[in-house]
Amino acid sequence: MRKIQTIQSGLRQKWTYTIRDIKGIIGLNEKTFQRARGARIVVYHGICTSNPTRFNSLFLTKKTFEQHLRFYKKYFHIVSLQDYYLQRFSNERFNICLTFDDGFANNYKYVLPLIGAYGVPATFFVTAIRDAGYEILWNDCIALAQKFGPREFEFRKELFIKNGHDAYVSLVGDRSLKEMLRGEGFTTKADVMKKLERWLPASVKNRVTDFWMQMTLSQIQELSRSRFATIGCHSYYHNDLARHRLEEVKTELIHSKQFLENAIQKEVDALAFPYGSYSRETVSVAKSLGFAKLLAVEFLFPEDQFDAAMLERFIVNPYISVNNQMLATVHGKYCS
Repeated sequence: MRKIQTIQSGLRQKWTYTIRDIKGIIGLNEKTFQRARGARIVVYHGICTSNPTRFNSLFLTKKTFEQHLRFYKKYFHIVSLQDYYLQRFSNERFNICLTFDDGFANNYKYVLPLIGAYGVPATFFVTAIRDAGYEILWNDCIALAQKFGPREFEFRKELFIKNGHDAYVSLVGDRSLKEMLRGEGFTTKADVMKKLERWLPASVKNRVTDFWMQMTLSQIQELSRSRFATIGCHSYYHNDLARHRLEEVKTELIHSKQFLENAIQKEVDALAFPYGSYSRETVSVAKSLGFAKLLAVEFLFPEDQFDAAMLERFIVNPYISVNNQMLATVHGKYCS
């Protein structure tokens, strides 16, 4: 019964998106965009040249992203994160703020030239993983291994096997490897990465660098020098901050802030929580360290809506058309 309901829901969603695209083609959505008012922060992650959903559901192609930029310039008022916090909005257009998470080198390679060409401000939330001696985030290492690695592998006497979605799942409690590691410290994550790296030689990784490579120190510095780019913090190891002890969270935020500020010689006062995950204590620690701008995906506590430091963001969907993405951005929700 549940499977039938899921299929029916998927068909309704597909039909709704199709109708909206037809309306877009014949110009019936034009007034919606022209009359739209309000503001939204959107969050992108990686940009690639093709096959954006090969490893995850967070990438867009460069072509699609540029179509987004053209759309924003035509219909919306684009503001920096600083202006968003100061509410320097247009009353005649829908206001949009662009942010990028994770610090991928593809942001430097593809996004930096485009925001310069279109004159569009954007904030890039970067991890400090380069300072720890790594060029890849732990979750991206797992994503590569799930495509190129063996059908099964053992870690600490626990067997992980690829399921029907090419995700490593433990035979004990049907736990996914990614979900299990989110609650672990980086030492355990590093041990798993070391185990998986044997199946990820340079000959394999170099074919797909856009999907995992982190920005180098020099790229972060050059990005920061652009008048259209602002650098924000995205933690040190890309850990789930809500699942770690407060002392560890504090240390991670201190070190990541120091790394970025030393690199770009500017204050870094914005923090985007990895995975959108945080606790009340995480917020308090972040504020005490000088983070005046705290970005979530959605508020996890009722009182967050009254906190001037906290803002929600809207994640871009790579599976729908530009027209449907823009409608969803204006409305603040996707079809369900």
